[in-house]
Amino acid sequence: MTTPAGSGTGFGSVCWWGLSPALDLQAESPPVDPDSQADTAHKTPELDVLLLGSVDGRHLLRTLARAALWPRRRFNFYVLENNLEAVARHMLIFSLALEEPEKMGLRERSEAFLEVWGNALLRPPVAALVRAQAERLANLVPEPDRLAEQLPWLSLRALKFRERDALEAVFRFWSGGEKGPEAFPMSRLWDSRLRHYLGSRYDARRGVSDWDLRMKLHDRGAQVIHTQEFRRWRDTGVAFELRDSSAYHVPNRTLASGRLLSHRGERVAARGYWGDIATGPFVAFGIEADDQSLLRTSNGQPVKTAGEITQHNVTELFREVAAWGRPRAAQGDKEEELPASARESFTVHFLALGSAQTLHHKRCYQGRFQLLYVACGMVHLLGPELGACVSPGGNLVVELARYLVDLRPEQLQAFSARVSELAREAGFAPQTGASPSETFARFCKSGDSAPSGLDPAVESEPAPGEVLACPLEVVSVPGADPAPATGSPRLSSQPQDSSAEVPAPPQEALTTESPAQNLESA
Repeated sequence: MTTPAGSGTGFGSVCWWGLSPALDLQAESPPVDPDSQADTAHKTPELDVLLLGSVDGRHLLRTLARAALWPRRRFNFYVLENNLEAVARHMLIFSLALEEPEKMGLRERSEAFLEVWGNALLRPPVAALVRAQAERLANLVPEPDRLAEQLPWLSLRALKFRERDALEAVFRFWSGGEKGPEAFPMSRLWDSRLRHYLGSRYDARRGVSDWDLRMKLHDRGAQVIHTQEFRRWRDTGVAFELRDSSAYHVPNRTLASGRLLSHRGERVAARGYWGDIATGPFVAFGIEADDQSLLRTSNGQPVKTAGEITQHNVTELFREVAAWGRPRAAQGDKEEELPASARESFTVHFLALGSAQTLHHKRCYQGRFQLLYVACGMVHLLGPELGACVSPGGNLVVELARYLVDLRPEQLQAFSARVSELAREAGFAPQTGASPSETFARFCKSGDSAPSGLDPAVESEPAPGEVLACPLEVVSVPGADPAPATGSPRLSSQPQDSSAEVPAPPQEALTTESPAQNLESA
C-alpha cells in the first residue's frame, strides 16, 4: 500500500506544534482606541483575543515578549482547543516559561521547553521535570483557590467539571513514572505510525524525507531546515538534539492523546500518537528570526540549522518574557517600579471543548474580541457564529496550510480560496494594505454581522466535546477503525469521512483504557 500524495494523513488528527511562525498578536490587532473604556481594575486598555487551535502558546509567548514595544495593555487570551491534552500542554509550557529565574536558569528552561514541545523522546532530567510539574498541576486543577493563588494568569472557569476531572487525569498520566516506558511506548508508536503512513515507501523513507524537504518545505520558504535534522526527526521523532543522541530514551508522555475507536461494533477509548509525522516542529520558531545574521547563507547554504535558530529564538523569547513586567529602566539611573497588577496583566482563559459554535449565545462574548485567530486545522469552524463574537473593526487571522507537505499546490490554492469564502460568510473582508502572505490570510470586520435569528438574551452552555481519560493498562486493539477526527484541515465546511483524513491505526500503535474511565458514559 502506498499513501497517495495529497492525502493529508501526515498531519494527523491532533496538532502538537504550530505549522506557522509565531505572531505578535498586538501587531495583528486594531490599534488602541484612546477613547475606549479602560479596564477599571488595572487602568489600562484591554486586548481580548480568541484563538482556535493555537496548540502550543507560541503566539501568546511572542505577544508577551514584544509587549514592551507597545503601549501598555491588559491581555485576555481566550483559547479553544479540540482536546484536553493540548490544554494541559499549554499549562505546562507556560509554567516553564514563567518559572522564576532563581529556580530554573534561562538555558535550562529553554532546553526543557524545546524537548517537551518538539521531541518524542526526552532526557531523564527533563522527564523528571515533566513528572514534577505534572504532579503539581494535577494537585492544583481540582482546587480553584490554590490554582488562582499560584497561577494567577490561568483561568479554567469556562471548562466543565467533567473536563476539569479529565484534565487532572491527563496530568496524573504524565506524572505516573512508575509504570515505565511500557505505559506509552513512544518509539514503537512512532515507527508504527510512520510505517502505516508511508506504506510501501517505508524502505525508501530516507528518499521520501529528502523529497518532502527539498521539493516542498524548501520551496515554500523553509530553506533553513537541514537535511540531517529533518531525517532524524522523521526516523525517531527527536527534532532538537541538544545533547548526545543516546541521552534521549524516555517517552514524552505529553504527546499522548486519546481517541474513540470502533472495535467489533463497540466504541473504545484508545491512547496513541496521532500527531504530525510529516512537517515537524521546525516552522514555529526555526525559519524566521529578528537577528538576520542567523538567516545568512554561505555558498547558497544556510549557515545555521532550523534547530539552532529555534534554540536562539526560544531563549530570547524566554528572556524577554522574564523581563516583561519587571522594573524597567527609565531616564538616567532611575527605575520605573510597576504595580503588581501590571506585572501580571494577562490571563489565559481556556474555553470548553466544542463551544466554538455557541459562544455567540452568551452576552459576554458578543462583539467582545478585537482579534480572532483560527489555525488551519480549525478552519471548518469559521462561520457567522464566530463572526458575531468579533467587535466591529476587529481583525481575523487564519493560518493557511502552506507547510503541510502532503498537500499539492492546487490543494493549497483551494484551501486559501475556501478560507476567503468562509471569512466572507462570517462577515469579514480582506484587509486593505495587508502584505500578501502565503502563510496567513488576514481579514477585517466592519459593521454588525450577527447571524440571523440570534437572541442576545440566550445564555446557553456550549455543547460538550468528547473527553477521554487516561488508560490503566496497555492492550492491543486489532482491526480498530478510527473515529471522526477534527484536527486536520478541511477544504469544505461539510463533515468528511475521517478515514480519508486519518489512517486506520496499526494494531501495535494503540493502548486502550478501561470502559469505566470512558467519560463518554458519564
